[in-house]
Amino acid sequence: MDRTVDVKGQRGFAELLADRRGLLDAPHYREQCEAIADCMVKALRRGNKILWMGNGGSAAEAQHMAAELSGRFLRERPGLYSEALSVNTSTITAVGNDYGFDQIFRRQIEAFVQAGDVVIAMTTSGTSKNIVLALEEARRRDAVTVTFTGNGGGRAAEISDLVLMGPAGYSAIVQEVHQTMAHIICDLVEQRMLFER
Repeated sequence: MDRTVDVKGQRGFAELLADRRGLLDAPHYREQCEAIADCMVKALRRGNKILWMGNGGSAAEAQHMAAELSGRFLRERPGLYSEALSVNTSTITAVGNDYGFDQIFRRQIEAFVQAGDVVIAMTTSGTSKNIVLALEEARRRDAVTVTFTGNGGGRAAEISDLVLMGPAGYSAIVQEVHQTMAHIICDLVEQRMLFER
């Protein structure tokens, strides 16, 4: 996969900022965020888990969002069962060594996921094999599958129950939208868990 970015020469602050203008105004985000928050709240109220996964910067975002729910976001409340599958280095390196990197998330899904859990993939392209295999395994286990993606979404979007479709563009731009929308979703989940019955 070609990871180069097509930019023309040096660009200053104003041009870099212009890349981001309007990215959060897409009207579809509201409907997507509401639907994702609703499915997460339903799962948590049933006693199910929220599991996050991603590679590289998206792994960091997955860990960040898992912590917003298991710890707290803005309000005092009980912790919510939310974990990232990229945090256990012993598991990742053991599975990667024994089965290959493509299996690092799928194997954990096989071990941890029960029907009704929510599995959230964060992937800027939607084509990472380890993400796709994990989502397929989650579907086999009757989990709700959610993908935060961009650039058309790839296979991950095709096999997910819910999709937050970010912009086309290089990974940093897509991840910035993912982080903003994921924070909004965390806020909605927190409010609904506290104030709605």
